[in-house]
Amino acid sequence: MKNNYDYKVSAAGRVNLIGEHVDYCGGKVLPAALSLRNTVYVKPNGTDKLNLSWTDIPDKITLDIDKLDDYRDVKYANYPAGSALMWQRAGKKIVGCDMLYDCTVPFGSGLSSSAAIEVSTIAALATAAGEEIDPVEIALLAQKAEREYTGVNCGIMDQYASACGKKNHAILLDCKTLEREYVNIDLGNCTLVIINCKKPHNLVESKYNERRAETEEALEKLKTKKNVSCLADLTPMEFACIGGVLEGKVKDRARHVVEECERVRLAVQAMKAGNMVELGSLLNASHASLRDLYEVTGKELDTLAAVAQAHPACLGSRMTGAGFGGCTVSLVRKSGAESFKKQVTEEYFKATGYRAEVYDASIDDGIRVEKL
Repeated sequence: MKNNYDYKVSAAGRVNLIGEHVDYCGGKVLPAALSLRNTVYVKPNGTDKLNLSWTDIPDKITLDIDKLDDYRDVKYANYPAGSALMWQRAGKKIVGCDMLYDCTVPFGSGLSSSAAIEVSTIAALATAAGEEIDPVEIALLAQKAEREYTGVNCGIMDQYASACGKKNHAILLDCKTLEREYVNIDLGNCTLVIINCKKPHNLVESKYNERRAETEEALEKLKTKKNVSCLADLTPMEFACIGGVLEGKVKDRARHVVEECERVRLAVQAMKAGNMVELGSLLNASHASLRDLYEVTGKELDTLAAVAQAHPACLGSRMTGAGFGGCTVSLVRKSGAESFKKQVTEEYFKATGYRAEVYDASIDDGIRVEKL
């Protein structure tokens, strides 16, 4: 079936090592692209239609290139249609194509299956039409698709990591300026273990947009005390001085953002110095803040992180992604990794009744294009 296509175009899922819920507040984040990917097999078909099919679902959906705005409520088709529409609106050429989707990024896992689908769709359309592939431009248009077409008011991190990832490196991305630095992931005698709590989440229906509104409210109030363009401009010391204009949940949300930005800075220092103990403690502190101040974890993620942190081989564990379900990422000594996976999944099942899933994923490149 896959042999009937001209190109194999893929984009990565991502894990965010640290820097959660700060991307839309102008902060720096530290994501890495994963070997879990969305692949689009594509060939031009000489029509004005995009014929979509999937390897794991029976649906076949045809999109009219001249009516791409009409598929917002069509299950499975909305992300490809929105991505194609933003590419088209950017003045890019789109030709009719047959497109077969094959996704290994688990849906609802917090590993950005949506970004992988958006980025790979645009890259596949560009490849089929002979348009240039600029990963940063594709990331920005993919983000636009998610925000304007599917209604998730997301930051740039997911799409950027999906498009611009580099094998064996994390991306220190400044979400305000889009400046990036690739940070070599050399974890010494440790490894990263990603575990899905298997409680599905849906960002559109979750409290994601509510959290954004709370941080925007905090920023407006803080601006009465200091001229800042975003919450990430504030140091923890500055926030301690002027945070008194905030109260309640809004203050908690802002405090998380400011302190999480500082943790990102310290985490990069720790990675560069090879200080895995310090990196692990920062992961633990990040999870605690997301649990207590930002309130985006929930029973399942908290249980999973707690049993992970209690294992002797684990240096640190935190939720990754938007929360309300999804995955944890843990820093684990290689010598105890198998024991860690077994014990954590068993204890988590006893506590919650959910069977967690461990992903064997490596740090990979972003967009890949292969001629078949």
